[in-house]
Amino acid sequence: MPTALKAACFRALKESAGAVIDGTKSRVKLDTRNLHNSVKARYENNRVRAEIGWWDRDDRYAVWQEFGTRKMPANPSLGPALEEEKRHLPERIRREIRRELS
Repeated sequence: MPTALKAACFRALKESAGAVIDGTKSRVKLDTRNLHNSVKARYENNRVRAEIGWWDRDDRYAVWQEFGTRKMPANPSLGPALEEEKRHLPERIRREIRRELS
């Protein structure tokens, strides 16, 4: 993939990742605000790829919040934010590629 197109796709990906983070923050339980403040995106330098989640050791309980346990119901925040945003990513990519080519 040409560098300019890869950069356009990366811009679209970064915009979508930001939207997922914002959506997650708006849904996450706010007991301590720890999960709200620590959700982040990680990007790979040579690939158009983002991983969004909680990466600190103190945040490992995010899995329990997202999926629940036998004794605690799930309070999903990342999954719904991702589902909401995934329909917007193709249009973001198209828009950025058109901008790059014009």
